[in-house]
Amino acid sequence: QVHLVESGGGLVQPGGSLRLSCAGPGIIFRLNVVGWYRQAPGKERELVARIESGGTTNYADSVKGRFTISRDNAENTVDLRMDSLRPEDTAVYYCNLLWRGQNYWGQGTQVTVSS
Repeated sequence: QVHLVESGGGLVQPGGSLRLSCAGPGIIFRLNVVGWYRQAPGKERELVARIESGGTTNYADSVKGRFTISRDNAENTVDLRMDSLRPEDTAVYYCNLLWRGQNYWGQGTQVTVSS
C-alpha cells in the first residue's frame, strides 16, 4: 500500500507564500514522477507541477514563475514552494504518485488565499 502524506496548507494573504510538503514511500517515491494537483470548488482537478526522478520539472502556465517544485531524496519528500499567491490559487492541493500504471493520492491539504 502506497501512502502519501501532505502538509503545509493554510490561510495566507494575497502576495504571501506557503510551502507544501509530500512524504512518500522510499525508493518508489524517489524513482517515479511526483506531481502536485489542485481542485477548487466546482472545478476539475488540475496539474500544478510535476517533477521527474532526475529532477526535470513541469509547471502549469498559471503558476510558472511563482511556484517551485523540488525533491529531497534523503527525506523522501517533494515540496511545492508557492510565492506571490493569488485568490485564484485557493484550492485543495493533492500530492500524486504514478506507479505501475496506478495513481496514488494523498489526503489533500487546503490552501486559502484571502485578505
